[in-house]
Amino acid sequence: MTDLSWLTARPVAHRGFHDMNKTRWENTLSAFAAAAERGYAIECDVHLSSDRVPVIFHDGDLKRLTGRDGFVWQRTAAELASFKVGGTADHVPTLQEALDLIDGRVPLVVELKGVPGYDEGLVASVGKMLKRYKGKAAIMSFDHWLVRDFPKDAPGIPGGLTAYGRDVKLIEAHFSMLAHDIAFTSYAAGDLPNRFVSFVREKLKMPVITWTVHDQPAVDLTFRYADQMTFEGFEPDLVKVA
Repeated sequence: MTDLSWLTARPVAHRGFHDMNKTRWENTLSAFAAAAERGYAIECDVHLSSDRVPVIFHDGDLKRLTGRDGFVWQRTAAELASFKVGGTADHVPTLQEALDLIDGRVPLVVELKGVPGYDEGLVASVGKMLKRYKGKAAIMSFDHWLVRDFPKDAPGIPGGLTAYGRDVKLIEAHFSMLAHDIAFTSYAAGDLPNRFVSFVREKLKMPVITWTVHDQPAVDLTFRYADQMTFEGFEPDLVKVA
């Protein structure tokens, strides 16, 4: 089994260490630099541009973050780089720009955002970049069709399932993904505990991180039922909270 102790060794800054989009916005190079300077691991979100370049952006549409109409998949990476995020000096970065900036200083967890019909090649492109990267990095996704491609298109890169929920249908869907060689899971803190997380953590010895932790009750839930948190809106100590 691959050693993933690095994945749970330090808190994970959700979309980088931003300030809730006041002056330092999510998924920007400024947010990644701030996280790396503080020693936090980093989570980011990746879509494909129209010219098949992995770019860092959470939403499928452009409006909330750039004020533009349309979708990420309709724009080239160069066009996206010309868009300012939240009216700041930060532009929409490519994944490669983030890798160059972080430069192995802290771990990186890349969430792949699927858009049916427009995400072909996403897993392979990200996998190729991370294979060349000298730092610790993993990939994950909510999208089962992408997770199924992880072993084939991103071999050797730890892959995880991003998930939520407690109802039977969702839990059973999560269990079905264990057939696809996932190495960890990232689970909604508010949906702990549940039998899926208990099974993968206790029976399979699979690391579990949580999302997205904003307050002490969610911190407490995380370290009662999981191994590390993905956080935003505060500055946690660089120690595991027992």
